[in-house]
This record gives sequence, C-alpha cells and structure tokens, in this order.
Amino acid sequence: MMDSGTGARRGEDGFTLVEALVALALTGLILSALATLTAQWLPSWNRGFDRIQQSELVAISMQRIAADLAAAEFVPASRATKKPLFDGSAQSATFVRTALGPNVGVGLDVVRIGETTDRGQLVTVRSRASFTPFPVGVSLSGLINVTDPVVLLRFPLSMSFAYAGADRVFRDEWHDMDELPSTIMLTVRDAASGRVLSVSAATPVHVNAPPRGGRSDGDGKDSGKDGASDGSPAGAAPKQGGSS
Repeated sequence: MMDSGTGARRGEDGFTLVEALVALALTGLILSALATLTAQWLPSWNRGFDRIQQSELVAISMQRIAADLAAAEFVPASRATKKPLFDGSAQSATFVRTALGPNVGVGLDVVRIGETTDRGQLVTVRSRASFTPFPVGVSLSGLINVTDPVVLLRFPLSMSFAYAGADRVFRDEWHDMDELPSTIMLTVRDAASGRVLSVSAATPVHVNAPPRGGRSDGDGKDSGKDGASDGSPAGAAPKQGGSS
C-alpha cells in the first residue's frame, strides 16, 4: 500500500515546464541587458585607458626633451668662431650637450630633436652624433651624421619650438647667435585639430653664455703684493729722488 505522504511529496518535486520557460526567459533578458551595457561601456573604457596611457608617454617624452635642452652647452663649432653650435627652427633644434647613455663614452654629443617622416607620417625623433670640431666653412648639416634615432612623439601629435633670449621675446628661429637661448618653449599640438595640449611647457637653458674673460679678483691682490715687495707699503706714493 502506497504512503499518501510520500506520493504528495513526489508530486511537489522539480519545476513545471512553465516555470522552466519563465526562468529561461528571465535569464536571457538579464544576459541581453548585460551584453548591451558592456558593448556601450567597454569602448569608452578603452578610449579612456588609451588617453591616459598616451598622456603618460607624452609627459615622459616632454621631460626627456626638456632635460636635453636644459643641458645644452656653450661649445663653438670650431676654433675659428666664438659662437655656440646651436641651430634652432620651429620644427627642430640642434645643440651640443654632455654625452649621455649606457653605450656612450665620455665626451660631447651633437643632439638633434625634430620632426622627420616615418612610414609617411610625421614623427618627432631624437638623434645624436659624437661632437668633433668642424672645419672652417663647412655647413652644419653637411657634417653631422646623426645616429641612434629614438621616436618621442607620433602622429597625430606635433611639436614646435620657440626661443627667447634675455629680452624674453620668443621667436621661431635661433641661427648664428652669439649666445644660446635662455628659454626654449615646447608646444605640442594635435595635428588633426590644431589644439595645443596641456603638456606644453617652457624650459630654461642652464648655461647660455661662455665664461667671462678678464682679470680675476686675485690679479688686483697680486699687484698689491708686488708693490709691497720692494719694502713700500701697499698704496703708498713712490719716493722722490734727491735729499731734502
């Protein structure tokens, strides 16, 4: 004889077909909503992440460029001239600085930072060459064979330079000047829109003039000692000849 309680419990076990269909329909709606939200949110997240990563790379590149320019040294191209080797335009800057790098020996480098073409697109590149005095009458571009190119900025970013002397007036060119610029402005733009980015900055050049010549302070002291070496006190008038 079947127990009536057991039969009642067997009739209540599991889900009915209608309940299973309703559960599947709700699960499908939830998954569809999540997929829609993810499809709308993920591209925005990727774009934001790319912007943050690009901003960090641009900031690192700007710090490197500013450090290079700040370390420019007053080094004449040859013994025949007293003007520093520095050639600046709106698109590039060429200067001399202390050699820097793991595979670079002790000495000076000629560094060029400027735009060039890579795969049909403009890129800002840093390149270098070991410095040697130039023969008289030879152009700068004809002697420098830069090597070790390093890409600092890529399209659509574009960099321009401006140079200011003691007058604090910025100009787009700095050629054949007696001194190095005191300040160099770095402007980064979006080439597509022309918008100036916030990472643009100005960097001072640490040394923009040669050491000044002339007598040192010790020369005056030495002359005073020479005057006192003959037995006369320093600053005393010379004795007149004859006797009183």
